Amino acid sequence: MKRLRPAKGFTLVELLVVIAIIGVLVGLLLPAVQAAREAARRMSCSNNVKQLGLALHNYHSAYDQAPIHGVGTDDKANTGQNWWDNSYVTNNHWRLSALVGMTPFIEQQALWQQISNPSSQRTDGNLGAGIGTPTNPWPAMGPGPSQINYLPWATEISGFRCPSDPGEGLPALGRVNYAACMGDSQWWTQHGAFDPDAYPAITDSGYSQNSNGANRGFFTQHKKVKFRDVLDGLSNTIAMMEIASDLGDDDARTIGKKHTAGQPAQAQMRDNPSLCLQADMLDPERPQFWRSGNMEPATKGRGFRWADAQIMQSMAHTILPPNSPVCVAHDSNGQSIATGSSRHQGGIHVLMADGAVKFITDSIESGNQTNPVVWQGGTTANNNSKGSKSPFGLWGALGTRAAKETISTDF
Repeated sequence: MKRLRPAKGFTLVELLVVIAIIGVLVGLLLPAVQAAREAARRMSCSNNVKQLGLALHNYHSAYDQAPIHGVGTDDKANTGQNWWDNSYVTNNHWRLSALVGMTPFIEQQALWQQISNPSSQRTDGNLGAGIGTPTNPWPAMGPGPSQINYLPWATEISGFRCPSDPGEGLPALGRVNYAACMGDSQWWTQHGAFDPDAYPAITDSGYSQNSNGANRGFFTQHKKVKFRDVLDGLSNTIAMMEIASDLGDDDARTIGKKHTAGQPAQAQMRDNPSLCLQADMLDPERPQFWRSGNMEPATKGRGFRWADAQIMQSMAHTILPPNSPVCVAHDSNGQSIATGSSRHQGGIHVLMADGAVKFITDSIESGNQTNPVVWQGGTTANNNSKGSKSPFGLWGALGTRAAKETISTDF
C-alpha cells in the first residue's frame, strides 16, 4: 500500500512573505530608477546646450558675429518705440530672439526656409481671406512672435527643450528652455542699444549711453556682438543658460507677481535687486511659490515663445543666483530681473562663450544681493559705476563680457 505524500507548494504565509520581500525590493529600486532617468534627462539637456554652443560658433564663422538678440523686420509704418507690443502681422518689429538665426545651424534648415520666405500656412488651416493665406501670405521673417497662427512660431523644437521640463500646450506657443545671457544688470535690458533701423523715427535720446553703461552681457538687445568684444575671455563668460518654462502653478521662478509699488518699483529694483524677496510676496508655506493675487497674465509665463526676444521668454541675468524668483514691477516687459532656472536638482546648465557646458549650482557665490546694479548713473560709493567689477560676485562676473574680472576659482 503506497503512502500518500503531501502536495508540494507554497503556504499562504510563505506567499505573503515573498510578496512583501518583492515589494520592499521594488520600493528600494524605484528611487534608483528615477535617479537614473533624471541623470539621462540631465545628460540630454547638457547635450542640447552643447549643440547650441556649436551653433553659436558656426554662426559666428559664417557671419563674423554672433546672432543678434532683438532682430527682425519693420515696415516703417510703426514708428514708435513699442518693443513690448506683439500684435504686428506685417512685420515682427525687431522682436526676434537670437535663437531664430540659429535654427539652420541646429539641423532646422526646413524651418528656417519657412521663416525666411513668405508663407501661406496657418496653424488653423484657414485658406480664406486674411493674413497668412495664399492671397495675403505672412511676410518673410514672420509676424510678431506671439501670433499663434504663424506656423513656425508655434513649432516646438526638441533642441530648444530640456527633457526634464514637463511644460506643454497653451497658453505657450513653441516653448524654450534656453535663454540669452544679458549680464549683471537688468537696467535697459529691454530697450537695448540704439539702432536707427529698429527705431527710424527717433534720435538716439541717450540709448547708446544707457546701454553701454548697463548692458554688459554676451548678448545686448539690438546689438551686434563679436567674439573679439568678449575681453574677459570666452571661457570666462556665459553666453546662454537654462530657464524653466512656466507650468501655471505660480512658481516664483517662472511667472511674475507685480510689485505693490507698480512702475516706480523699477528704479527701486535697480537699487536693490532683492526687492521682491524682501516684500513678503512669497508664500511662507511654499517658499518657491508666490502668494495669490496681482499675478502677471498667464500668457507671460517664462519660456513660452522661443522666437520672442523679450525678457521672460528668452533672456536671463546673472544678478540673483540660479533658481531665484523673477522680480517684476508693473509688467515683465519692463526692467524686470529674471535669472536662470531649471527642473534639475540644485542648479542649471550654462553655455560658456567658448562652447563649454558647465553646471552652475544655486549656491554659487553671488556677492551682495542688495547692492545696486551697474548702470549709467551708478557711483563708486555704491560699487555700481560704469565699468566697475560686478557687485554680484562670481555669478555676476561670469555674466559680464568686459569688466576685467579675474576668475580664479573653479565653478
